[in-house]
Amino acid sequence: MRLLIVEDEKRLALSLAKGLTAEGYAVDVVHDGIDGLHRASEGTYDLVVLDIMLPGMNGYRICAMLRAAGHDVPILMLTAKDGEYDEAEGLDTGADDYLTKPFSYVVLVARVKALLRRRGSGGPSPVHTLGDLKVDTAARRVFRGDDEVTLTTKEFAVLEQLVTRAGEVVSKGDILEHVWDFAYEGDPNIVEVYISTLRRKLGAALIKTVRGAGYRLEAPR
Repeated sequence: MRLLIVEDEKRLALSLAKGLTAEGYAVDVVHDGIDGLHRASEGTYDLVVLDIMLPGMNGYRICAMLRAAGHDVPILMLTAKDGEYDEAEGLDTGADDYLTKPFSYVVLVARVKALLRRRGSGGPSPVHTLGDLKVDTAARRVFRGDDEVTLTTKEFAVLEQLVTRAGEVVSKGDILEHVWDFAYEGDPNIVEVYISTLRRKLGAALIKTVRGAGYRLEAPR
């Protein structure tokens, strides 16, 4: 699952991103409304955590513009305000849920999971099958034939990026951005380490290297 956090309080945004990444989500963060609208409009997110008071464009307008454009991504609104009028305005613009600061991180995670479950109940199957490889992104389980393969959180996150775009080339930059988050400043070759581990656990023939472009997950011929 890929989440977008649009929050201008950088310390809060980083804290949320670290926590949600530890929960197993791929998390992107932006700090202003215009960039948030642009990212959310890409249509590649499973949920958006959206602050209301943002520079450039407020959360109400972002939400309304996304809904007007036909985007049905779940939106959890955050605000330092409180009161029925603010909540009603947020929900009227198309938000799915509303959380007032300060809030419990445990409550935020529970709301996120509830919105994702609700979306998943009417959306595409979370189970991806490629040859004898089966990846259940909801249960976070991987099988080769009848045998379950145990992966670490990061290994699964890398595999998830590949399996949800099976047959397509996924660049190293895409994997870094979606698995390690925006603040990662380490060696980009870490991706190669995880690809090597996945090949060892799943079979080398599954993951092809496309020189100069990235990696492609495909069933062995």
